[in-house]
Amino acid sequence: MIKSTLTLLLATLWMGSVQAQEKVVPAARPLIGISCSHPERRSSVNLTYTESVIRAGGVPMMIPVTTDSLLLRDVMKRLDGIIMTGGEDIHPSYYGEEPIPELGSVDSLRDVYDICLIRLARDFNVPMLGICRGEQLINVAFGGSLYQDIPSQCPGSPLQHQQKESSYQGTHLVHFEPCSQLAKMIGHDQWLTNSHHHQAVKQIAPSLQVTARTEDGVVEGFESCEEYPVWGVQFHPEALTMGGDSTAHRIIRHLVKKAQTFQLAKAIHSRILSIDTHTDAPLEFTPTFDLGRREASQVSLPKMEEGYLDGQYLACWVRQKALDEEHTREAMRRVEELMSAIEQQIARHADRCALARTAEDLPRLKAEGKKAIYIGIENGYGVGTDLDVIRRYHERGVTYITLCHTRNNAICDSSSDTTQLWGGLSPYGRKVVKLMNKLGMLIDLSHASESTFWEVLKCSKRPVFASHSSAKALFGHDRNLTDEQMRALARQGGVIQVCPCPDFLRKDLKNATLTDFMHHLQHAIEVAGIDHVGIGTDFDGGGGVKGCNGDNDLINITVRLIEAGYTEAEIAKLWGGNFLRLMKQVQQ
Repeated sequence: MIKSTLTLLLATLWMGSVQAQEKVVPAARPLIGISCSHPERRSSVNLTYTESVIRAGGVPMMIPVTTDSLLLRDVMKRLDGIIMTGGEDIHPSYYGEEPIPELGSVDSLRDVYDICLIRLARDFNVPMLGICRGEQLINVAFGGSLYQDIPSQCPGSPLQHQQKESSYQGTHLVHFEPCSQLAKMIGHDQWLTNSHHHQAVKQIAPSLQVTARTEDGVVEGFESCEEYPVWGVQFHPEALTMGGDSTAHRIIRHLVKKAQTFQLAKAIHSRILSIDTHTDAPLEFTPTFDLGRREASQVSLPKMEEGYLDGQYLACWVRQKALDEEHTREAMRRVEELMSAIEQQIARHADRCALARTAEDLPRLKAEGKKAIYIGIENGYGVGTDLDVIRRYHERGVTYITLCHTRNNAICDSSSDTTQLWGGLSPYGRKVVKLMNKLGMLIDLSHASESTFWEVLKCSKRPVFASHSSAKALFGHDRNLTDEQMRALARQGGVIQVCPCPDFLRKDLKNATLTDFMHHLQHAIEVAGIDHVGIGTDFDGGGGVKGCNGDNDLINITVRLIEAGYTEAEIAKLWGGNFLRLMKQVQQ
């Protein structure tokens, strides 16, 4: 029996290598990490996992079992995809339960290791497939729970989930949700799979959705309901693949294909310059805030590294109050406080980031291995009514001013105010535009009323931009730009930085997704042209959607652009090329 099994395995491996030689594969195959089990203090993995990845066009890499989170983080940076494999039971303490007698063997070291891998994969947006235990543990890591033992906790279950037949053979009919990603992967709504488990998903995690079940209702598959690259299956597609099941192979091939796209996205970001033109992160800068701590906010240096973002604008936003001397002075003091807080964060992490003032600073800092931090002011209310204040801010490093926020101020009318104070720019506002042109400061028209928009385009001798706005043709928010405004901005050489803020994308704010943002981005490209569109997130100021909710998720936009057919040159324009060209024009 052992000899025949070994012969079959060798034959299968040989056939796999021949098939791989016959395929047309990319120059660099994606690297697929495979989590290991931990028998007798050894990191090991079944050959079915590695061979199925090879057959799908990937390069398998065993990830050693360790609790060294820094080492695992370094490994995750190198991966293009990851498979969380099957194995021992999961200790129920991870989902708030006590063990029952029917609980099988557990491996505490592996639990810690696997959960660390899952969370790192999510942080880096590495495409992730969980198989059997891997599926169960992804659900637990994301906040779900498990049946510790199906036979004892679900006595009415008519199916035997521990099949005696070979793993190469399907015995259980599984039903897939129509239009789900799993159904699209395999090409069917139902399919015969194998079954080797006694634990199963009980309560699905909030960020996941069940997309496959057996006839007795046991969960057999899920995917992210927040547009992240995460999938899980209770069965073993890698074993069915080894048995010659071409349908099962589609699941592994889907992961490898997603990994190829992710690999390309990372490679593109290594060659291009990327910048997010608007965040409100300084509002989070309390005395204990640390830009170098990953969970500090939606914006942080670790998240910039995970999302492959080179430059970040930090906006000094001030809430507008009465247009009198006392409140204006208060707003100016607040801007000074925020600028000082930014400078302190930069000084604290001088080895990882630096203040940037020009378009040339971004490539220089990237070459030095540092992130570029730019400063903007959101709401001209914070500059008061003294032009010398604008000069002082400029000398300190401010490169753009958003002329207004949600209320009319001394400079101009806002798109959100119920009345028009000036009918566009005030007399002082015209002086502000003239001075900003002279100083080489960028004029930001996000939040400006249409009357202000058109008057600024008429008065400004330099091109202008909108740091965080979307398309009014798709959703009629007052802060969005009409197609006519986009075309006019483009004719003048300006740029619209499309924003993944739910308020700007759709009426149902809670369900705003990366797909909604992509619709606005592509609409802006169609209207204004590929040379006049970019990205400004408004993170920490209301920005963030499912699938893109922090600096670490920005790589997902690039993945979507690749899948939509955009070239590297076009992606480079959207991620920074257009804005940096604008900055050069304004500052020359």
